Amino acid sequence: MKLASKAGRRTVVAAAIASAAILLPGLALASSAGTAAPKTAAAPQTAAAPKAAALRTCSRSQLTSWLGVPGDAAAGSTYYQLEISNISGRSCTLFGYPGVSAIRGGHQVGSAAARAGSHPATQLTLAPSSTVHVILQISDVHNFARSACKPTQASALRVFAPGDFSSTQFPFTFAACGKKGPRFLHVSAVIGGAGIPGYSS
Repeated sequence: MKLASKAGRRTVVAAAIASAAILLPGLALASSAGTAAPKTAAAPQTAAAPKAAALRTCSRSQLTSWLGVPGDAAAGSTYYQLEISNISGRSCTLFGYPGVSAIRGGHQVGSAAARAGSHPATQLTLAPSSTVHVILQISDVHNFARSACKPTQASALRVFAPGDFSSTQFPFTFAACGKKGPRFLHVSAVIGGAGIPGYSS
């Protein structure tokens, strides 16, 4: 009886192994079929849009500078509209503060203009035949000690457009300090539109 029982158990185990051998390949096939990534159509490729050409910073050859007169007198200073016009046939940009100094006999006298913070520095696009402006403050030189200022008469203004290293000059007679040190000139950042004496600020 014990031998018969052992033989029966061997028969049952062998049958189970045979069943597993049949089932496992089927499960493997089902698993691989279920995880296969679905095929998708390739996305059509589109050409990148061309970038717009960046405008260049205005150069001296594109610009002319001039002064709007009369000036507006207040508290020991006179304020002028310093105009910067685009005389070229293409647009350009200006950003920040111009360089301004007093000229006598072809040479700079006194210190160059200091920057005034009344207007924020923003980038402006200057189209052909258009104008922007700067507020130019010229202080009365008698506000300074004579020995520190050494008053003299300037005959012109020299203007460097923002970001440019070439200047332009135009005649303008005014009292200036002949000695460097006192800041008798102040300029704002460039402001959009032409300045109108008595109205723009």
